[in-house]
Amino acid sequence: MAVGESAARLPVPRLRQRLGIEQREALTGYAFISPWIAGFLLFTLIPMVAALALSMTDFDMRRPEEVHFVGLANFQRLLSDPNVAQSLGVTVRFALLTVPLNLAVALGLAVLLNQDRLRGVTIFRTLFYLPIQIPLVASTLVWAGVLNAQTGWLNRLTGIVGLPAIDWIESTTWILPALALIGLWGVGNSMVVFIAGLQSVPSELYDAARVDGAGRVTTFVRITLPLISPVVFYNVLISLILTFQYFTQAYVLTNGRGDPDNASLFYNLNLYREGWKFFDMGYAAAQAWLLFGIVLSLTVLLFLAARRWVYYAGERR
Repeated sequence: MAVGESAARLPVPRLRQRLGIEQREALTGYAFISPWIAGFLLFTLIPMVAALALSMTDFDMRRPEEVHFVGLANFQRLLSDPNVAQSLGVTVRFALLTVPLNLAVALGLAVLLNQDRLRGVTIFRTLFYLPIQIPLVASTLVWAGVLNAQTGWLNRLTGIVGLPAIDWIESTTWILPALALIGLWGVGNSMVVFIAGLQSVPSELYDAARVDGAGRVTTFVRITLPLISPVVFYNVLISLILTFQYFTQAYVLTNGRGDPDNASLFYNLNLYREGWKFFDMGYAAAQAWLLFGIVLSLTVLLFLAARRWVYYAGERR
């Protein structure tokens, strides 16, 4: 018997007989992402569903046996709670300040550090990226010393040029700019994403623009920005979501009080106080779902607006 004939008569596994190539590839893919799926179900989806159920109760951790179903009462309470309105206003004002500022600084650094002719460019990229590796609590405590009205070196530097000292942390006017300044410490992640986008722009387009006599500003506006618009959109979306989740820096600077005069009472800080200071977990869960609804709505609006200014390679309009 020929070797080919004997090999053809070998039994083929039943599973292979039943599944095609595409189905086997799909099963292999699901096997690889199964840890993520399990983590998503256990630590994201199930807790979200549990929080939704909890938001319809008056659950108090001090009296867990006295929980009652209250329906939409917690959501109705949100509409009349002055702290919710105050915290939303603080969060929105901070987003309007810090998102454009962080993106502009990150993009400026990326343009500067995308020049291969710059000596030591790799070292500078590393130095600008490293701060995001420092724990938020530790870096916030360092910045609290830097921004101290009496001993902080920032006021000492501004005093050299004759500017008056600013009470960065205890002033209702300056607390949000101070937090935005602290946020600039962590623009390294956005900077790296921008550098990746800038390096994906074909150099031939820049050569053609120089031949046509286009200057640097024209080249940046007409070529660079449109071609990196997907990267800009990604950074805007991520920055906006992170801003509405803002918590750690404000908590560390004010010990969770939202000082001064609730000027730093961010939405997440107010949510934390309701749940872990006043132990009103049902109401805190309702606040969490309101935050989810706000962020989801803003995300959908951003995606709708992106159709007008985000351009993808090979896309037809």
